[in-house]
This record gives sequence, C-alpha cells and structure tokens, in this order.
Amino acid sequence: MLLEELDIPGVRLLTPTRHGDNRGFFSEVYNAPEIARLGIHFDFVQENYSFSAQKHTVRGLHAQSPPFAQSKLVQVLAGAVLDIAVDLRRGSPWYGKFVAAELSAENWSQILIPAGFAHGFCTLTPDTAVMYKVTAPYSARHDGGILWNDPALGIPWPATVATAVLSDKDRQLPRLADYASPFSYDGNAV
Repeated sequence: MLLEELDIPGVRLLTPTRHGDNRGFFSEVYNAPEIARLGIHFDFVQENYSFSAQKHTVRGLHAQSPPFAQSKLVQVLAGAVLDIAVDLRRGSPWYGKFVAAELSAENWSQILIPAGFAHGFCTLTPDTAVMYKVTAPYSARHDGGILWNDPALGIPWPATVATAVLSDKDRQLPRLADYASPFSYDGNAV
C-alpha cells in the first residue's frame, strides 16, 4: 500500500496494491494491520455505497457533527470523481482550505478524511460507483455541511451551477461564513 500525505496534514491518499494476471486483478482494499503500520488508527463501523448515473453529479460538502462525526475512507469502484475535503476545525491553520484528489477505478486510490472536514465529490464520468467506510453511523440529526460552490472556498469544480446534478438538500447548505462549526483544532494533524 502506498501512502501520500496531501497538503492538509491528516488527509491522505492511499493506493492499495493490485496483483494482476490474465483473469484481471486482486487487491486488499482494506487491511487493518497494514493501515495501522502506516500510523492510521480508525475504527470503521459502517460502509456506504453511492452510485451516480450522470456525469457532474455533486454530492456534498457533508459533515456530521459530534458525537457522530465521521472519518471516511473513500474509494471509486467504477468511473471517476474529483474528491474534496474542506477543513472545518476552528483554530486550524487550514480552516476553510481544501484538498482535492482524483479518485478512479483506474488509479485505484483512496482518500482518508479525518473527522472535522467537510467531504464531497463531483463525478467525472457517468455510472460512477463510490464505496466509503465511516467511523460513526449516519445520524440525520447531526447531518450538515457547507455549500459546494461557496466562492470563499475557491474549489475548481469540473461542474458549473448550470451542469451540476445536486440534491435539494445540498443546494440549501450554508456558506462557510454562515456555518457554525462544531469542530475545533487541537494542534494535532488528525
């Protein structure tokens, strides 16, 4: 497994090894002892699957508040996405900053996003399937986030307001300036 630190400490890109032959390939996409050896210690309790039929489907930017805050390990099984993590930890030197990574079935990379970040993605192809593990179950009461295209974030989305396929819920999320963050930065990367 390859590990790459992204521009905000704690957000990491993982690329599992693929073993290929004439049948296709095999890959351990998650191996707890190997992840721990890399210094990553999360207890995942739920796994989610998201399918988006259309290119430029935007999901996010979502964040669950404590005590249901979620760290996520995200991987694309079919298609491709531009995946985004935005730091929402009050007092963080990276507050309001984002990191982006292209995840695809071809590059086989995963992004690890700690709690305290908003997460979202935009599909780059039709028929995109995303699987992600989370460290807390879904809680509608603790569900929230920030507006995907808030100009203050400066995210270079591949979709525009005219082309993005969004849920009504995601259209109504607040801008960062109007978001009362329940997360705080404790001086640690994660």
